[in-house]
Amino acid sequence: MDGYAELRDYAVIGDGRSAALIARDGSVDWLAWPDLDSPAMFTAVLDHVRGGKFLLQPDVPYSAARRYLPGTNVLETTFTTTDGTVRLTDALTLPDTTSLAPGRELVRRIEGLAGSVPMRWSVTPRFGYGGCPPHLARRAGVPVATCGPDAVGVCAFNAGQPQCTADAITGQFRTDTGTHALITVAYAYQEPLVLPTRAECEARLEHTTATWRQWTQERTYTGPWREAVLRSALALKLLVFAPSGAVAAAATCSLPESIGGERNWDYRFSWIRDSAFTLDAFLKLGCAPEATGYFWWLMHASQLSHPRLHVLYCLDGGSRAPERTLPLSGYRGSGPVRVGNAAADQLQLDTYGELLQTAWLYTTVGHRLDADIARRLAETADFICTIWQQPDAGIWEVRSDPEHFTQSKMMCWITLDRALDLAERHLIPDRHAARWRRERQAIADFVDDRCFSPRLNTYVRAAGSDDLDAGLLLGLLHGYRPPDDPRMLGTLAAIQQTLQDGPYVNRYLGSDGVPGSEGAFFACSFWLAESLARCGRADEAAHLMDQLVALANDVGLYSEEIDPATGAFLGNLPQGLSHLTLISAACAIGEATR
Repeated sequence: MDGYAELRDYAVIGDGRSAALIARDGSVDWLAWPDLDSPAMFTAVLDHVRGGKFLLQPDVPYSAARRYLPGTNVLETTFTTTDGTVRLTDALTLPDTTSLAPGRELVRRIEGLAGSVPMRWSVTPRFGYGGCPPHLARRAGVPVATCGPDAVGVCAFNAGQPQCTADAITGQFRTDTGTHALITVAYAYQEPLVLPTRAECEARLEHTTATWRQWTQERTYTGPWREAVLRSALALKLLVFAPSGAVAAAATCSLPESIGGERNWDYRFSWIRDSAFTLDAFLKLGCAPEATGYFWWLMHASQLSHPRLHVLYCLDGGSRAPERTLPLSGYRGSGPVRVGNAAADQLQLDTYGELLQTAWLYTTVGHRLDADIARRLAETADFICTIWQQPDAGIWEVRSDPEHFTQSKMMCWITLDRALDLAERHLIPDRHAARWRRERQAIADFVDDRCFSPRLNTYVRAAGSDDLDAGLLLGLLHGYRPPDDPRMLGTLAAIQQTLQDGPYVNRYLGSDGVPGSEGAFFACSFWLAESLARCGRADEAAHLMDQLVALANDVGLYSEEIDPATGAFLGNLPQGLSHLTLISAACAIGEATR
């Protein structure tokens, strides 16, 4: 063993503000506090030597099975040994209204189910991505680790007497049939550290479980693959940053797209690329508060740089995301480890289409746009009229020279098409509608003349290229051309022939300015399934969907990519776009089947 868990072996828990990755062996290997995008305290997934973690497992050989408690994001792991069985329940608890709760809280409950099992645990906090050594002391007998404004207390109840070493808090105990132990990590940032009682921790754990179940029961989806859709909804909910309404692309940073490679990016930002799928999923799942919160966050964040859009925004709405590297070795030696994301400053023309598509979706369910938002959306359409002819970095944020990416131009067409529809419904000002109509036609002429290969009978990745790109499927899904258009059908067939391998679909095969390779992209596979359904091939779509649903890990989660040869997960996780596109494909196939 090299000290690292398989990425497929991670589950995630969260509380709407932060998230933790827990391996099958009971080790919490990633936890960013106080917020999802804060410098992490546990980073063992990125450096098993220097990164901190919270290990909790039997002190004898064991096997492990796990699940989420039904309808929740509360994780249950069952350890089985030759002499007994232990159940571990993990949650980042949700605050209740009956007590003064810590700022953030991780609760781990250990129950002896059968026999007798020796257990061991250790908490090794490494604040600031491991760059801030903790100071360990005791307060009222409770071990506390501090560094600058960060403080954590480790409260052990019936879990052995905690011991403090130079850099860790450790303990040992034994479970017997019917015993209950509890270990809570309470956190504070620039505020007093509250050390909870056992009763308070137990109550918040029960409250957290009940709250998640209530939320799941309110979901309205009744179509096929319901369990996978609901699990995806719960995973997506973990990526909603409750203080602002933003939705993060993933809970982690710098997990590699190829082992040992340098395609390691920070995904704890909100991408406009994902916005239309995000709002559409919320609406289809009956998540009205999340849909409204996300839409208004997006409108407020994008106004800061209006009329130009940033590719991504911080979860608080800011647009500065300077990219830097950390002195960590990376998952299985996959360096550099990056935080921040330089793609924030790229020109990606497709984002304007996603923004207008999102606003258009928001209005299709009866919402109105206030005067300021309506004016800004019209000005966005005006802006696209002036910049659509520029080359850009494309939806995949290539770090090679800008090109005239076909999907980007298609989304410029979507920008103006949706603006015209909103104007015709008197939802945004229409004084420049004639210009929008002219430029929409000019874009279509460019795409059809310069971005279609008659020889290959397909749209191509960029003007003048012979390469393909799975992102072209968005031209079909967002309505650049209808599903029965011969050129879109030819593109669908070419993508299947060139980029598909069984259930796996590559984004593209050409160069992108970054050395190395990557895995197959889950979202592209789900886009293909949805495209097949939209084109009347529901049986083929359902067969592909069955294969894709089976590729989830044991608790129903998806990363960004997968290695087709080994089935190993690659990239950050849980990946919001993977789960968003699963929801969208399931809904589309259900509609096509009906």
